[in-house]
Amino acid sequence: MRTGTVWFSVAIGASAVSTGTLFASGWRPAVLPAGLAALWWSGAALVALSLGLLGWSGCPILEVSVATANRNKTRTMQLGTLIFIVGGVLAMLAVALGPVPPG
Repeated sequence: MRTGTVWFSVAIGASAVSTGTLFASGWRPAVLPAGLAALWWSGAALVALSLGLLGWSGCPILEVSVATANRNKTRTMQLGTLIFIVGGVLAMLAVALGPVPPG
């Protein structure tokens, strides 16, 4: 089950690069109007949830049997990846629809 570890590592890196770039540029969620801020925070919460799911899918935890662990971790990895994509799209949509920074 190294695939979960790889997906987790890539998701952490993608989150760090995108959020770090936004924050380094001086952007903050507080600049968004209320509706877009709610959209951004919803997306951010989904991304955080997805990172937890992907992290769990990459842990070498054996459940009842290898077959059960494999099935559960595969489903968790798939759900985590889906939620990561949806959350990222929602957050970036809020940023793109938000006010243009001065300068």
